[in-house]
Amino acid sequence: MRSTMYAIANAPCSWGVDDPKNPYLPPFEKVLLEAGQAGYSSLELGPWGFLPKDPATLSRALDEHALSLVAGTLFDDLVSEANFPKMVELTHKVCQSLRNTRIAKNLGKFAPPYLVIIDFGNPDRAKYAGQPEKAPRLNEQDWQRLVNHIREISRIAMHEYQVRPVIHPHAGGCIEFGDEIERIAEEIPYAEAGLCLDTGHLYYASLSPEKWIERYIDRLDYLHFKDVNKSVFQQVIAQQTDFFNACAQGVMCPLGQGDIDYAAVKAVLDSYKWQGWITIEQERDPRNVAGSLADVTASLSYLKHMGF
Repeated sequence: MRSTMYAIANAPCSWGVDDPKNPYLPPFEKVLLEAGQAGYSSLELGPWGFLPKDPATLSRALDEHALSLVAGTLFDDLVSEANFPKMVELTHKVCQSLRNTRIAKNLGKFAPPYLVIIDFGNPDRAKYAGQPEKAPRLNEQDWQRLVNHIREISRIAMHEYQVRPVIHPHAGGCIEFGDEIERIAEEIPYAEAGLCLDTGHLYYASLSPEKWIERYIDRLDYLHFKDVNKSVFQQVIAQQTDFFNACAQGVMCPLGQGDIDYAAVKAVLDSYKWQGWITIEQERDPRNVAGSLADVTASLSYLKHMGF
């Protein structure tokens, strides 16, 4: 029997939508149609500009497929001072859209919607995704700037829009490896921002998904689930392939078909009686979008079979 402790969403990246300027992106109508066909009730907003920006237009499009929004995302360079005004502007736009659109039901400690905060944009870090011994780390000044920027974005989201900010460690970003996750959790209080841990990105960083989920269970407001094809992963790491090229080569696969132990992940969540939203993601090249419907359907079916 399916548990009422969990609700499952998906995200446009499962259709290859990461960069709204990519000329190969599928139409947003295809993503909404197939998300509904696959059995999802909720979706992430995806990169700003992919789904309609106008809340009324977006609401009508979501309603047509009985979908709600669970989260929006900031995915950019959060270290740069020069880039920060753009990030503040984007925070307002995303949060305004979330607050004026149909939102997913509440299950956890903090109700949706969530603002998923991801640092990404340092080419030296992106090059060494999944390689903790080789990846260059931020110096102290840059790290403190990153922390300050995340805290200000979180303040805007939480206090001006009642959107819960969650920090997402990401392969190829400046918050990826165990020491960086520990430090960001120490320096940004839970009252200011929760965590969104991602099983695929933990695996990518050579971290045990179930152990790190357990470690931060009290700070975990939201989850991302991915699965990783072990043989492709080993190949792209050996070849020092950057993260998005690795995704284009199929490093991510449907849940249950990769190397992540979802029985162990569920055992941890069940043991702590964790409740909340889980969003499935499977980054891919949008030119391979023809496989998206089958894959997102298979992933949801797998989680239901597991009792989620």
